[in-house]
Amino acid sequence: MTNDTHDPALTSWVASAERPEADFPIQNLPFGVFRHPDRDEMPRVGVAIGDRILDVTAARQAELLGGTAARAAEACEAPSLNPLMALGREHWRALRAAVSRLLRSGSPQRDDLLLPMEAAQLLVPADIGDYSDFYASVHHATNVGGMFRPDNPLLPNYKHVPIGYHGRASSVVPSGTPVRRPRGQLKDPAADAPIFAPARLLDYELEVGAFVGPGNPLGRPIPIGEAEDHIFGLCLVNDWSARDIQTWEYQPLGPFLAKSFATTVSPWVVTLEALAPFRSPAYARPAGDPAPLPYLESARDREHGGFDLTLEVWIRTRAMREGGKPPVRLTRGAFAGMYWTLAQMLTHHASNGCNLRPGDLIASGTVSGETKDSRGSMLELTWRGAEPIELPGGETRKFLQDGDEVIMRGACERPGARRIGFGECRGEVLPAL
Repeated sequence: MTNDTHDPALTSWVASAERPEADFPIQNLPFGVFRHPDRDEMPRVGVAIGDRILDVTAARQAELLGGTAARAAEACEAPSLNPLMALGREHWRALRAAVSRLLRSGSPQRDDLLLPMEAAQLLVPADIGDYSDFYASVHHATNVGGMFRPDNPLLPNYKHVPIGYHGRASSVVPSGTPVRRPRGQLKDPAADAPIFAPARLLDYELEVGAFVGPGNPLGRPIPIGEAEDHIFGLCLVNDWSARDIQTWEYQPLGPFLAKSFATTVSPWVVTLEALAPFRSPAYARPAGDPAPLPYLESARDREHGGFDLTLEVWIRTRAMREGGKPPVRLTRGAFAGMYWTLAQMLTHHASNGCNLRPGDLIASGTVSGETKDSRGSMLELTWRGAEPIELPGGETRKFLQDGDEVIMRGACERPGARRIGFGECRGEVLPAL
């Protein structure tokens, strides 16, 4: 449901939030965690507005947040979003509404509560206890399956069950953190035995992440109708992947060291409430596809389970940086085309009684579309290296090289609503040690 915080005519006294291209206008107000790099203090919870950060604790101490919003702001005195995520939707909504009133044009201008974003160190927004990654794009699954099983790209279970695996929470890093090329076991198809060497087929995966809110007790599933009460908000995710390590290790238990060396997340969590004007129907399954089992089916999720979110991947090589050239876009895709919704992913995750906890991260899996320019990984774009990408200056890429910087961006746009963005999720590839 939308309310006055979504009004496209709403303006802010923060001038940078009024720029048409701003990712963080007053209609957005995403939450994150930041640190003053030149101060000896704990990380603090902030809200992005234009190119500034509102210090939530400072606003509470100035007695500018009252009632339920004040109680929510107390939770923001922690060095992560976990306590706020645990409170639930009533508190999230109250705090966002209070911050909206504080920052609106006509309210007293309090620049003392703001910090320039460029002057802050932006951190992973939650203490992530568990991280699970899904495989929710049927186009990605079909592309990857088609490389290895051209006659039968999708495995029999794909359209019945949201497929996922448990990732490594300790190696989730914030945007801007360099990513070291991993070493691992590699086996050439013609070789008799594997070798241990730096990964040669390093890749990115364009994904969307969802941070869990209150969660569920061990042994108690989350019904599909309650799933979104347990989603605090969304971010961008780069699930870095070493394809040659993955090829050798993934059978019989799936991804392991090919994925666990690093996962990058964008620092700002766009709340589900901020995304209300951009909800869309769930992916329309083709005729003949099986209907979801009853525990994954709900009329509301079918009608509003999608998000009209456009995602992009850009690359800037070392040569491009040295030559002063801007990044070039590799792909542009739509999150609305995912076969499984986030609510279905979360419900399935908890369906066996697995307890989800505040701050847990669930990722969508690679977001890919039907066209080549909407494929969300280099594996698909170059078709396992058979179709190299041509870059400005004569460079080509089959997979990522050392010095390449990958930049992911996302934004929601729709007539009658103010555009909101997710900021950036970026990382540069460093040589293997």
